[in-house]
Amino acid sequence: MELVATLFALTVGGLLLTAAAEWMRIPAPVLICVYGLALGLVPGVPALELDPEHLLPILLPPLLWAAARKSSWRHFAANWRPILFLAVVLVFVTAAAVAALAAAISPVLPVGAAVVLGAICAPPDAAAVAAVADRLGLPRRLVTVLEGEGLFNDVTALTLYNVAVVGVVSGSVSVLWSAGLFAYSAVAAAAVGLATGWFLVKLGSLVDDSRVRTALSLTGPYIAYLLADGLRASGVLAVICAAFYLVARSDDPEDFEGRLVQGSVWDVLETALNALTFGLVGMELVDIIDAAGPGVGDLLWKALAVAGAVIAVRAVWLGLALLLGRMGIGWKDIGNHPRLAAVTAWAGMRGVVTVVTALALPETTADGAPFPGREQIQFLAVAVVLATLVAQGLTLPGLIAFLGVREDEAKETEALRSIMSEAAAAATGRLRELREAGEVDDEAAAKMERWFGRRSEQVAALVENRGDPEVERLAERLDAVRRVEGEMLSAATGRVLRLRSSPGRDPALIDRVLAALDHRAVGRRRT
Repeated sequence: MELVATLFALTVGGLLLTAAAEWMRIPAPVLICVYGLALGLVPGVPALELDPEHLLPILLPPLLWAAARKSSWRHFAANWRPILFLAVVLVFVTAAAVAALAAAISPVLPVGAAVVLGAICAPPDAAAVAAVADRLGLPRRLVTVLEGEGLFNDVTALTLYNVAVVGVVSGSVSVLWSAGLFAYSAVAAAAVGLATGWFLVKLGSLVDDSRVRTALSLTGPYIAYLLADGLRASGVLAVICAAFYLVARSDDPEDFEGRLVQGSVWDVLETALNALTFGLVGMELVDIIDAAGPGVGDLLWKALAVAGAVIAVRAVWLGLALLLGRMGIGWKDIGNHPRLAAVTAWAGMRGVVTVVTALALPETTADGAPFPGREQIQFLAVAVVLATLVAQGLTLPGLIAFLGVREDEAKETEALRSIMSEAAAAATGRLRELREAGEVDDEAAAKMERWFGRRSEQVAALVENRGDPEVERLAERLDAVRRVEGEMLSAATGRVLRLRSSPGRDPALIDRVLAALDHRAVGRRRT
């Protein structure tokens, strides 16, 4: 029960701090991690005895799935150069730099163990990056790149980590075998992910109940991850491919309720998991620092050096991207916008993957000897997480504001107009078809066309000319109508809820009326 109570405290506190972070305009993972750290220091709070080998498969798949379902394969394909530049090449460069530095400053870390540390510290955290990108109003292209990096860098880092650990445990590893493992891991994981996505689509097509389909979608990330892991392939890549497949096949225009339910469930689940995950990271930091014992003072300067190297390598790498972009090579957007390079360089917070992989290190090698430098690797990994989450996470919003890196409102407005025009053309085209088929009379069709046209013009005016006095008056009238409608819906919902306790009322009928009112309320808020 103590474990359950601690997990409950972490989750509830993390959720409250998520709301506080929104108000304070700072990344929520920073506050939640500090909260977990503080909770771990409270006397009487039991240490969390969680198996790190199970922690990653439990927490990582749904977090990756939630992030991937907001994107698509098309977004990745359109930005494959910068994503490859950051999620693959930069991971190798960071791992190599950290390994070289760690082997030089720490005699207890042989080359193999130093490479393990490099692989652990290399990948920025997907959840932390998503939490930052979603709330700071960054340009959509930059958000897409950062989210793509956050999704795919774990594939590279975890595969490199597995190879390095096997090399240390066994005492030897060949370059050819390592390259073959990378290739097999990627191909097998992609096949597993696509097969899982196909299976879930077929299974969902047999079920009409949106609640059951949503429940089935919750199993998707675990099916993909566990199948790939069982085949010694990349579970991370399998989850991403399965999610991309489902996004591509979610093309039923009539599945209003399914999209509404699944979107809400996954948004809630992602928020709760982020709260729990970063709280766990904070609590685990306490145990790792305690395990360092009296040698913690000697490790501090090494920790600062490794954390500084992680930050510096990313900054230098983005500087190289800036230079290549100006030469027309690689990520061209960076060449035209050096401020994007600065923000991208500073958006490299580490998190749960770094901590959990450090905790999951085996205690001994194949010959029974202790894993070289295990406690030191864990401490240095923790230092990187703290330094990047706190130092970069707290200052990133200020850097973005100082550089003025924001979404171009003119481009965003033009994109919205284009989408609205497409939607209006489709709606009026369908109305014309119904009219020609005799399913709608001329008078009803004319009224619907006028109503839809007025509604589209009002929304377009509000989007494009918010500062115009006449448009402001229109907005005020629409807001007043919305407010009155909201009051009416609240009153109606309250009355129906009170009818639940009235004798002789059918609960099933009451739930049907409530569902209709709830859907209307949701639709009103989204228009």
